[in-house]
Amino acid sequence: MSAPSVSAVGASRGTPVPGSALSTAKREYRPEIEGLRAVAVSLVAIYHIWFGTVSGGVDVFLLLTGFLITGSLVRAMERGKGVAFRAFWVRLVKRLFPAAAVVMAGVLVATLLWLPRSRWSDIISDVFASALYYQNWHLAFGAVDYLAEHDGASPLQHFWSLAIQGQFYLVWPVLLAIAGLIASRIGWTVRKAAITAVATVFVLSFSYSLSITHTNPSWAYFDAGARVWELALGGLLALTVSRIRLPRALRVVFGWVGLIALVLCGLLVPPSLSYPGFIALWPTGAAILVILAGTTGSPVAADRFLTWQPLVYFGGFSYALFLWHWPVLLFYLEVTERNAPSLVGGFYVLATSLVLAFLTKKLVEGGADRLAALRPSRRTSLAVGALFLVPVLIAAGAWEMRIQHDREVREALASDPGNYPGARVLMDDGSAVRLPEVPVSPDPADARALSLQRIYECHAGIQETETVSCDFGPEDAERTIALVGSSHAIHWMEGLREVTEARGWRLVTLTKDVCQFSAAVEMREGAVYSECEEWKVDQMERLRELRPDAVFTTSTRSQAAPDEEYVPDGYLERWQEMDELGIDVIAVRDTPRLDFIAPDCVSEHEDQGCTTDVGYGLAEESPVDGLDGVPDNVRFVDLTEQLCPQGTCAAVIGNQLAYYDNSHFTYSFSESLSWLLEPAILEATGW
Repeated sequence: MSAPSVSAVGASRGTPVPGSALSTAKREYRPEIEGLRAVAVSLVAIYHIWFGTVSGGVDVFLLLTGFLITGSLVRAMERGKGVAFRAFWVRLVKRLFPAAAVVMAGVLVATLLWLPRSRWSDIISDVFASALYYQNWHLAFGAVDYLAEHDGASPLQHFWSLAIQGQFYLVWPVLLAIAGLIASRIGWTVRKAAITAVATVFVLSFSYSLSITHTNPSWAYFDAGARVWELALGGLLALTVSRIRLPRALRVVFGWVGLIALVLCGLLVPPSLSYPGFIALWPTGAAILVILAGTTGSPVAADRFLTWQPLVYFGGFSYALFLWHWPVLLFYLEVTERNAPSLVGGFYVLATSLVLAFLTKKLVEGGADRLAALRPSRRTSLAVGALFLVPVLIAAGAWEMRIQHDREVREALASDPGNYPGARVLMDDGSAVRLPEVPVSPDPADARALSLQRIYECHAGIQETETVSCDFGPEDAERTIALVGSSHAIHWMEGLREVTEARGWRLVTLTKDVCQFSAAVEMREGAVYSECEEWKVDQMERLRELRPDAVFTTSTRSQAAPDEEYVPDGYLERWQEMDELGIDVIAVRDTPRLDFIAPDCVSEHEDQGCTTDVGYGLAEESPVDGLDGVPDNVRFVDLTEQLCPQGTCAAVIGNQLAYYDNSHFTYSFSESLSWLLEPAILEATGW
């Protein structure tokens, strides 16, 4: 992690625990903090590798960052030097950029070697998000995007905490400088003004964190606003620790309680509790106890372990180890095709990470220091940081340009309809034999992004509560169809749009992530999906106003085996409501599911072997067959036999990539489905 080195920022100067061996103003080094960093990064790595859970180690790093940076900046202000913004930021660039850049370069190389083409664009985006310190927001938007939930874990997603610290490094000096300016105007001491400012941030952020963690835990985990209280808590400790006097015996107890609590945090905190919220007080509180304990000089105190020279030495590698352990773990799992490492495999991951961390510390960070020392200046330090980071950004940009070139090649080939007939081959057995040999379209590298881009303005995300809609065709059209339901409804949009445009009809979309066209209360992650319930009220109001000739929606919900396809509660009731409004229901059977991610399989094996038995996602007989209580206005459509000929569902149909994950159609294949949809709709409705 990027918690500053305790010696690099004068971590202990002026921040002793009175009554301890640290109470002398001359003391400038706190070895127990370096030991605490070593423990924290070890817990992060161990829990990630073997348990797949959070450990609290990241929270410790956030607290230490606030503790060290706040103390350093305020002491400089108290000496009358003010905040040296340029020197502060340039020093961080030289210290943080080289190691991070080398890890990002390693991830790019490993991605090219071991990850499928379908992951390349996402990894490149992660490189830019990590290098420019907005990875937490990049992940936050992905975390609340249901259609992105099937994305594989990124080898750079652990940079989210570094991004929060980077944002802290930009804002915190400004905040403290403003506090110092106000102090000089109203006659306060710098420290009093700083405490007031930092305490205000803590209260506001902690209150917000409790609220957002309860209402939207996926977003809260990466939200800097919900995390900054942890850094502010460290800052408050730095500004007040000199006033705290504790007896030695109590500090011995504090040290052991804090260390044990930190080690047990990942084991005892149940996964059902959402981070950060109040539960992050556990690891941060544990770290505070260790800091308050200081170095006691007792042979039985925890600081005896934390100041053990090998552990202190290991603490110097904590940043590099944190950077390496996650990508090493993910690429190990990719290469070995495992979901989790074995006990021995985990040791391989940890050992590899340690070796890479050691080399990074000695060669990369040490090399950067030596380069900067050749001509000591701020410009030199800035240039050294840029020397490592800029080539990585250039390489990532060049790679993205190559992907864009391949995309344009496919688009040029797609201008000939004969190259990519898609679902049309399902109507003519002979056309499949005559297919030209061309690359699959859309490119697996960006099939998901392009498909989501097509529906972005027409489909409501998880957090939206107001109707999001697109309206295609003339308002006075002979027929109007409303596309309603969840993501498994909206992926029919392009095909329906082709049909309605050809017929001169009107198409209106009223769809939302994970929000079925149902009268039943929608649940998500064990709680009422309130955004869906609010949204459905608006949806029904719109349908009453629109009065379409028919709504097009799903009739069933497919599930991965061994679970079975079913008709959800509330569907029949909603269809009955449509009948009362004089609106027909065109209910299409849900999409067959694949037992793999289509772009990944096609990237690795082209289209050879990228098939799944239809029974993996759908029942042998449609659940609507013989269903009781179906209103007279409902017309069922089932395209399963065409989509999965002879019971086999393929990832590539008519040279088109059919799915952008394992259950959602790509935009281009959806367009081609118009060949199946038009006759099916006409037959079902009699229009």
